[in-house]
Amino acid sequence: MSAVTPPGPPSAPLRVAVVGAGPAGIYAAEALTRQDDVPVAVDLVDRLPTPFGLVRHGIAPDHLKMRAIRETLHRALEHPCVRFVGNVSIGTDVSCAELLEAVDAVIYTYGAALDRRLGIEGEELLGSLAATELVAWYTGHPDADRAKVEAALEGVRDVVVVGVGNVALDVARVLVRTPEELDPTDMPQHVLDVLAAAPVERVTVLGRRGPVQATFTTKELDELGDVAGATVLVDPADLPGEDEPPPPDRLVARNIGVLREFAGNTPEPGRPTVTLRFFGRPVRLAGEDRVTGVEVERTVVDEDGRASGTGDVELVPADLVVRSVGYRGSGLPGLPVDESRGTVPHAAGRVLREGSPAPGEYVAGWIKRGPTGVVGTNKHDARETVAALLEDVAAGVLRPTGGRGDLVELLRARGADPVLLEDWRAIDAAEVALGAERGRARTTLHEWDSLLAAVREAAHRIG
Repeated sequence: MSAVTPPGPPSAPLRVAVVGAGPAGIYAAEALTRQDDVPVAVDLVDRLPTPFGLVRHGIAPDHLKMRAIRETLHRALEHPCVRFVGNVSIGTDVSCAELLEAVDAVIYTYGAALDRRLGIEGEELLGSLAATELVAWYTGHPDADRAKVEAALEGVRDVVVVGVGNVALDVARVLVRTPEELDPTDMPQHVLDVLAAAPVERVTVLGRRGPVQATFTTKELDELGDVAGATVLVDPADLPGEDEPPPPDRLVARNIGVLREFAGNTPEPGRPTVTLRFFGRPVRLAGEDRVTGVEVERTVVDEDGRASGTGDVELVPADLVVRSVGYRGSGLPGLPVDESRGTVPHAAGRVLREGSPAPGEYVAGWIKRGPTGVVGTNKHDARETVAALLEDVAAGVLRPTGGRGDLVELLRARGADPVLLEDWRAIDAAEVALGAERGRARTTLHEWDSLLAAVREAAHRIG
């Protein structure tokens, strides 16, 4: 990327606040600091006192290699032109307008945290959860509703996971892992205890369309098949025939190959099963006080990939139903959001207000494009947004102003208690120490009080 160096003294870098310290935000900070034409100072602002976003609180803890990507992300936090500013809520501690007044530009990268609903009868019953709720709980998110999730898991034997994306497979895999497989993870201890006590015997992963339309990756399928304590099953009738030409999409073709291997498996006595079931959609959750089953209607898929019901309905037993049918973004106070898409309106990353680019406001990540792609997809996405920002600098739309007050000082003057990089290091050290007590590399601190207590204790020792 290149741009014309803006007018102004070299001592006045372009100050950019990136809202959201997950992969999209960190990649945006990295793109800003890797170019040499425009001096920058980047504040990575996050509501949580911890960085890494979905890498910490979205990727399943048993994905040890994938979660290790945060070591790569951490390097961007160490850059001298980047400052982590956690424990700051936009709309409470500082408004979008106030933030934009304090810096030269803002890049919103705060993701898409709302789950999509099924919109069917029984969805409010005990035992009906969103994948967002279950994932937040088993990754140790401080906002997780422990009581709700643990009540839903109590005594569960039959589970239906609605959706055939990577998160759905994550949920299925975590629920049938043995305690020995989960012990090396960084899950909070109470999560390990509850999962060890859950007598899950059968998990059905339900897709309303066929395997060709499923959005999981081959890597996720392979990892599901590698679970030591469970057998993965697929009905051969749900798969394309052996004499049919392979799907033109190589990813889909690889998926079909793995699914055919699963179709050769048979249940084993005393061993949990995970059944990948296609061409079925939930039409009602049965039960009075809690979920007891899912009414599933058989579907057919047309040439355009659209599913329609056949009227053939059966009841699938379920003590727990987890919906994993997508995510959507919500607006921050003062930031426009397209409610139908759950994204911020934009043009190449420039936020649009009433159809026109809003000077100094940009967007990247899921809140820009919707919940698609993998962690690495955010890198290209962030680079596109940063390129637009640098183009605006070259055009004179953005200029470093200098002379404005420091963002952290502003926040502290308003009564906020921002968590900086050295504070995060204290949390990190506390988690490593907690893990060491049980012979693990790390145990996630899962409560707001414990996270901030780690910061206070470190500050006390230094003081």
